[in-house]
Amino acid sequence: MKIAVHQGSYAELPSAVAVSGADLVVAAEMITTGYHIGAGSHELAEPADGPTAARMSALARETGTALAYGYPESDGGRVYNAVQLIGPDGRRLANYRKTHLFGDIDRDWFEPGAEAVVQAELDGLRIGLLICYDVEFPELVRAHALAGTELLVVPTALMSPYELVADTLVPARAYESQLFVAYANRCDTEQDLTYCGRSCVVAPTGEMLARAGAGPELISADVTRDALVASRLENTHLADRRPDLYRGLSA
Repeated sequence: MKIAVHQGSYAELPSAVAVSGADLVVAAEMITTGYHIGAGSHELAEPADGPTAARMSALARETGTALAYGYPESDGGRVYNAVQLIGPDGRRLANYRKTHLFGDIDRDWFEPGAEAVVQAELDGLRIGLLICYDVEFPELVRAHALAGTELLVVPTALMSPYELVADTLVPARAYESQLFVAYANRCDTEQDLTYCGRSCVVAPTGEMLARAGAGPELISADVTRDALVASRLENTHLADRRPDLYRGLSA
């Protein structure tokens, strides 16, 4: 599977998808509206099957490309920071709500999601979904690995001065839990936040397969089950676990 990461604006997403040649294009957290927009996240929130979802489904069908994108989801009077995965035929494959809310930016406007592991099958790979701050919790990434996730898709809005997350922590998560990670950041500014870019696709070996800089960019990489199997045979973290020793660490 060829994965592309769009590190750019929502307006540029259709053209990026069209030229990507990818099986799956991943876009940033809250790309459809902006992230640090206060009450705007409620004013612009839509149901999972709302008008924006219809436009994204049409784009997927027109290009034959699966899409993962962040947006504010409204449901029953509540608003969630969500990511939706659309298949190449335009069907919704999965919808995930951010479970670990980051500071007042998230907590003032969003409800936390209640489902830790959300997955879908795409082109023979099991795709898992997280959002930004979620990936900074090793327990959550490990839960995905144990549930069979092979490619972890992470739309994000990582701001300076936290480049360490993109540069060090994300590759570590891929390696320690033995899965591919596609990490899609923003590279613009909102109010007092400057998003640092540095989107990436990381192999389960920790190898950086593709890395963006600080500005708008479209990056891509190939991910295969064969490479995943080979890495798990060489790096046996999952097989060598001792769950009997960890039971008291869940609280």
